[in-house]
Amino acid sequence: MSVPEFTIHRFEAIDSTNTFLVSEAQKGAPDKTVVVAAHQTAGRGRRGRTWEAPPGSSLLASVLLRLHLPDDQLMLATVAVALAARAALASLTGSAPELKWPNDLLYGEKKVSGVLAELASVDEAEQAIVIGIGINLTWSGPNGVNATSVAEETGISLSPEALLSELLLELSTRASLLENEQGRKDLQEEFAHHLVTIGTRVQVELADGVLTGLAQGVNQAGHLILETSEGQQIVMTGDVIHLRST
Repeated sequence: MSVPEFTIHRFEAIDSTNTFLVSEAQKGAPDKTVVVAAHQTAGRGRRGRTWEAPPGSSLLASVLLRLHLPDDQLMLATVAVALAARAALASLTGSAPELKWPNDLLYGEKKVSGVLAELASVDEAEQAIVIGIGINLTWSGPNGVNATSVAEETGISLSPEALLSELLLELSTRASLLENEQGRKDLQEEFAHHLVTIGTRVQVELADGVLTGLAQGVNQAGHLILETSEGQQIVMTGDVIHLRST
């Protein structure tokens, strides 16, 4: 099944779907261009981490969205893709992962997917945002990374193509919500509803330090509302560790 408004470019191997699509976006690639690869030789995660997987074992894709968002709400583009992935997995397997702020999908405490967004260009008319996603389908990652796969958690071996089609179908609706205030509010509410981070004591690793506190919710831009010993903090970006009660 195809989703007509998305144009898909497929590769057996590529250095990084995000790197390629950012370059294409800067050359004028149209809205809803998608790049998908069976294997990445230089896949990237958040904060410079690498993303590696055997060929064909994961969905590795990037989507270009050309949007008109308030500058402080750019995160919602990432939220839309994460929510679409969650809904697609729920539809195809009957088992929905939870969301961990800012953009991981979890089964229990094990990561099955991550999302990486990059701003390719911005002008007065629009922002060009490339959102990459990797979903472990049949491979749970190397030892010691606390990851899992869809097959391990659900017993179902999805093909990358089947999951991509369902993900784009779910994203089609959510991408349209990004273009108006009420739609963005709906996305924020859906995000908050599925965030296992809310109500959890967390440690947030920032570029310039660490914050610890209780995750109380997300604001209208999807940023984390954190209650710390020094008062409420709004966290726009950072890596979250869920702290277990002792």
